[in-house]
Amino acid sequence: MSAEGTVPTPRPTPRDRQARLATFAVFFVQGLTFATLLTQVAALQKKHGLTDGELTILLLVVPVIAGAGSVLAGAAASRWGSRLILRLVQPLACAAVVLAGLAANVPMLVAANVLFGLGLGGVDAGMNMQGVAVEREYGRAVLTGFHALWSVAAVIGSLWASAAATLGLGLPVTFTIALVPAAALAVLSSLWLYRPQEEHRASADRDEHADAGGPAGVAWRPIIPLCLAMAFLYVGDSSVSNFGTVFMDKVLHASATVIPLALGAYQLTTFLVRVGGDFAVRRWGPAAIVRAGGAVATLGFVAIVAAPSVPLAIAGFALTGIGLSVVAPQSFSAAGRLDPAGTGVAIARVNMFNYVGFIVGAALVGGVADAAGFRVAFAAPLALAAAIILLARGFQPRTARPAPTTAPLTS
Repeated sequence: MSAEGTVPTPRPTPRDRQARLATFAVFFVQGLTFATLLTQVAALQKKHGLTDGELTILLLVVPVIAGAGSVLAGAAASRWGSRLILRLVQPLACAAVVLAGLAANVPMLVAANVLFGLGLGGVDAGMNMQGVAVEREYGRAVLTGFHALWSVAAVIGSLWASAAATLGLGLPVTFTIALVPAAALAVLSSLWLYRPQEEHRASADRDEHADAGGPAGVAWRPIIPLCLAMAFLYVGDSSVSNFGTVFMDKVLHASATVIPLALGAYQLTTFLVRVGGDFAVRRWGPAAIVRAGGAVATLGFVAIVAAPSVPLAIAGFALTGIGLSVVAPQSFSAAGRLDPAGTGVAIARVNMFNYVGFIVGAALVGGVADAAGFRVAFAAPLALAAAIILLARGFQPRTARPAPTTAPLTS
């Protein structure tokens, strides 16, 4: 020990660095896969003649199935490790997107979406399990960097969609060019991921945790603040992703050139903050960063709701991206600390609320907008972003309490 009550920071081994690079690759492929499909939603709607209502139902299939995929991944990873899950499921997610482009009718498109949902949930859970294991071995915050690369890949996927449209490529060709190499990268990188015996804590670690008074399994109670924060984050994220451009169009009457800048500002600041997020967590701690993030996101939604002009609305979307960007990686990191055996169960539970938030956000904001307009609708994610400030305490790292000493009896 370097000082009384402190433990020196572990030094990563070449094997840890190898696993970290592989995890970066998994996050990159996932971001690329997600963006490649979502940027073509309008094209899929046009190809199959879907109404707005039918499209909404089709889109909601994905997070519902993804939630089930996340639960299944958690159960499987606790036994076989997340490496096997990622090796099998990430190529499946890539293939599902290609199948969506090839779908000749709506039933085939629905089937492809179901496969994509299962892959999305399994990969989201598995890649964060690997990320938490890397962070554990490094002994310092590194998880936000993985999410930053996910954002970069999403931007690349969006740029490719734009380039493919300019070239006049069809959906099958567009998807295949992007995702066949991505699937190959996923398979190759899985060879370097942590194996189950590396990812899961040894039995001695579990015994030590139990001796310190920790639960043998993963309790729900300390995970609940993380689950709620994750859900509230994705209510805000889905409101921006699904309705940000609609807000700019219908409320502020922005031009077609300016409308995309709302989502662009949100994604850009999300990426920029995640690049330096790990350094901030090391400096001020996860609870303080999440608390500050909730406050900034709240301010961003206030700016959106009250914006009298386009520039102020874009600034509000940018602030929202700054605030919400830190919540997801810190939720997974905190869940990993609550699962010292490294089973992945806690991470899978928290990940499930990603999709809960997405579904609730789409339904809540869309429903309120129909009844009272989009300014009022964006007050809903505003209130939930403010609630993240109160939940931040649950992100504080916990340490086992020392066992009480028994004083000798005296006569």
